[in-house]
Amino acid sequence: MISRRNIRVKVMQTLYTVMLEGLNKPGDPQKILQQHFDHTRSLLVYFIYFLTEVAGYANTDAQYRASKHLPTFEDLHVNTKLPGNELIQKLLLDKNLKEQFDKEKPELIYDKELVRKIYHELAETPEYKQYISAQERDKNGERKILEFIINDRLLTNEQFLTHMEDNFSNWEDDGELVSHLIGAYLQKPAPLNFKQMVTPDKEVFAQNLLKTVLEKNDFLQELIIPKLKNWDPDRIALLDMILMKMGVAEFLYFETIPPKVTINEYIDLAKEYSTGQSGQFVNGILDNIHKEMVLQGKMHKVAYKKV
Repeated sequence: MISRRNIRVKVMQTLYTVMLEGLNKPGDPQKILQQHFDHTRSLLVYFIYFLTEVAGYANTDAQYRASKHLPTFEDLHVNTKLPGNELIQKLLLDKNLKEQFDKEKPELIYDKELVRKIYHELAETPEYKQYISAQERDKNGERKILEFIINDRLLTNEQFLTHMEDNFSNWEDDGELVSHLIGAYLQKPAPLNFKQMVTPDKEVFAQNLLKTVLEKNDFLQELIIPKLKNWDPDRIALLDMILMKMGVAEFLYFETIPPKVTINEYIDLAKEYSTGQSGQFVNGILDNIHKEMVLQGKMHKVAYKKV
């Protein structure tokens, strides 16, 4: 479920914590890495919960309006098609999701007023009115209205984005991933496996990348320092050094990952997570090391596969 890019981010963050705080007890780095994966699961669970609450608010609104002292005809005939959305019902009947709701208790942090506001804004849109006007349910319509809520009512809503950032420190890292996972579910509904947020092969990749950089730390640094020229290693941003070590580790110890993929991945991470000049800096160092390794016959890559 989690992509290799997100895995690299989580390994990077784990290494940063370990190196910054000097954690060296056996098992500490692996525990920190697992916590990052757990945070992704928590975010996914909450996003789904929030979506189901927005969908279900039509029932709440109908009850409120019908209870007015002098309800109008419209108050007594609020359309409640959305709460019965077939995909929403499949989610709510998923025992794995129920277990996660019980465990995570998303109801303790969700913003009821924000749900109400988003629902009422949704109810005024042409897309929603078209959805509830259709007498029959069809798979395409059920999916499209939820995609509309996610992409046009949630991910474009500044209050929702702030709410997610306030409650999940990993929102910036995992928000796009979680949105993609929910979108994939809407396309092909299937029971969600929350216990395995990472496929076995990617879990091995994550653990091996973390372990390799930690165990080969001094050796990796020895390969990097000569390429720094006039740069003082002690003045280089810790994050840049970590990214370069991860890149060199992939060159040497991950034979199925093409060097071009490695370099491009760490350029992007440096641009996003480090300083303004880090992308160009990391690119230059990794490219030089890669070229030298090729000339020295130290690159031993096998048949590439999609990564």
